[in-house]
Amino acid sequence: MTLILLNALLPIFVGLLLGYWAGRRGVMDMNVHNLVVLVMDFAIPCDLFATIIKTSWPMLAEQAGTVLVITVVFAALYAGSYVWGRRSLKMSVSDASVLALTVGFPNSAAVALPLLTTAYGPRAAVPAALSIAVGAVTTSPMTVALLEADKLSAGKGVSISVVAVKFLRAFTRPVVLAPVLALLGVYFGLHLPSYVERSLTTLGGAASGSALILTGVVVSSQRFCLQKSVLWATAAILVIQPLLALALTVLCGMSHDEIRDITLICAIPAGFFGLVFGKRFNATPETASSAVIASYVVGALSLAAWMLVLAKLFGGA
Repeated sequence: MTLILLNALLPIFVGLLLGYWAGRRGVMDMNVHNLVVLVMDFAIPCDLFATIIKTSWPMLAEQAGTVLVITVVFAALYAGSYVWGRRSLKMSVSDASVLALTVGFPNSAAVALPLLTTAYGPRAAVPAALSIAVGAVTTSPMTVALLEADKLSAGKGVSISVVAVKFLRAFTRPVVLAPVLALLGVYFGLHLPSYVERSLTTLGGAASGSALILTGVVVSSQRFCLQKSVLWATAAILVIQPLLALALTVLCGMSHDEIRDITLICAIPAGFFGLVFGKRFNATPETASSAVIASYVVGALSLAAWMLVLAKLFGGA
């Protein structure tokens, strides 16, 4: 188990620390627009498409329960964090949406695929990729919609109709469109030529490493302030979310592998999408940025702890 933990976790945190060091030392410009474009518009969409399109429809159909539970967990944490930000922390719509995405969508893009495939084998890549797809087509476009709607309203309150329109437009983004097209391709039995599949795999191979470095760079530019709201946000990310996932999967009578995969996905530290999206709209709430930093500091131990607990309860890799 020790070797599995080292193989699964050490490369992830090496990538994160490399990005953090590059950001702090000025090796990489804090204006990470080009790196965001690489990760969000090319690498991750190609990786998602290549992973999903190679999966058979019966196997994807078997993952319907996984998709449903992950969607419920992400949506619950997102909604709860948004309401908490608006009512208790008195945040604007933009700041609350960034906080909600930070808490409600773990860093599946950078962590889930390498973590699960290293620890549990290639088959675990499917729920890992689907977790990215779930966040990409639910909480991420909702955050973009709220940010754009709040900007249009000049802070005077957002319109539901405007949010709905912005939400639908978010589906034109590559990171949202790619998994949707891949699912349609699998459903209709699309078989890609080997050279196309290899091209997508090659481009998608940059996803994990570049996403990890991007996360480290984004985190390095954030101010850290330890306060009660940061502690609560970190607890929600690393404890409440995986506990909710564990409870739902057990109640639904899912298999041990499904319980393990879903719970571990939901135990991953905070994602960087919220801070990246918010940066474009001048919405970078201190609670969100500090929670990102705290979740990675604590996450090195909490992820290992969750893997050990899940192995004890439901069997190892």
